[in-house]
Amino acid sequence: MHRNTFIQFLRYEKRFSPHTILAYQNDLDQFLRYLETTFGITKADEIRHTQVRSWVVEMMTEGYSPRSIRRKLSTLKTWFHFLMKREAITRDPMLKVNLPKIEKRLPSVVRPENLDRLFSEIGFDHDFEGLRNRLILEMLYATGMRRSELINLKIKDINFPQRNLKVTGKGNKQRLIPFGPSLDNAIRKYLEARDSEFPHSSIEVLFLTGKGNPIYPKLVYNIVNRSLSKVTSLSQKGPHVLRHSFATHLSENGADLNAIKELLGHSNLAATQIYTHNSIEKLKKTYQQAHPKARSK
Repeated sequence: MHRNTFIQFLRYEKRFSPHTILAYQNDLDQFLRYLETTFGITKADEIRHTQVRSWVVEMMTEGYSPRSIRRKLSTLKTWFHFLMKREAITRDPMLKVNLPKIEKRLPSVVRPENLDRLFSEIGFDHDFEGLRNRLILEMLYATGMRRSELINLKIKDINFPQRNLKVTGKGNKQRLIPFGPSLDNAIRKYLEARDSEFPHSSIEVLFLTGKGNPIYPKLVYNIVNRSLSKVTSLSQKGPHVLRHSFATHLSENGADLNAIKELLGHSNLAATQIYTHNSIEKLKKTYQQAHPKARSK
């Protein structure tokens, strides 16, 4: 089935993150198990669109959301394209498979005044972990970087004279993100605490655990979730909410969409346009509440 060579392709040619590769691997393994147990298929050239459709029906019966099904079919689309390029199959079964429709959801965003309260009123300890936790929150919101980008950020990626960060994003693409005096101060305070706590550490990444090891995804999530729970009742309180908030607040304050795209590391403008929708929704709400004609029947 060329499963292992496909995973290697994702890792070394597409340069996907370990998290993304694991998701692709799980999706593909689930599909291959379904093919073998349901149809006895063990060769890629035996797969037809009818089997893919059958898998979709199976997932819908099991209660998978349309969003999850679309993601799994996206994995298959990439896999079949890989097989076509290597002439392992002569036809692409996905050409006759329709993706389930999903409702467009606007990103969850923390209001600026709540974030102000988080940094000005909610206390952070002044020890190593307190300074680290505050910096994680401030860096995610001030730069809009992804959790994986924050975890992999190295000390050498910080340019204090130019006040920018060299961030490595999806597909190993690098971009520069500027930062202001507040984040500059927070980084310096954390580095001072880090050097005091772990004076002999040779670890290159910026963020460490309380034991001096590189920080990991679940810990970042817990830090953000616990802190945001103090200032917002949003159901989603993970690191990505701060990325959404960064982009939405820039858009609401008149930032150019192309500039937001570059800061976020999006490959195309379509992915960035969702943040203009949030701004438009806010304008509509303001209009409906304040304009006489909006209330007249």
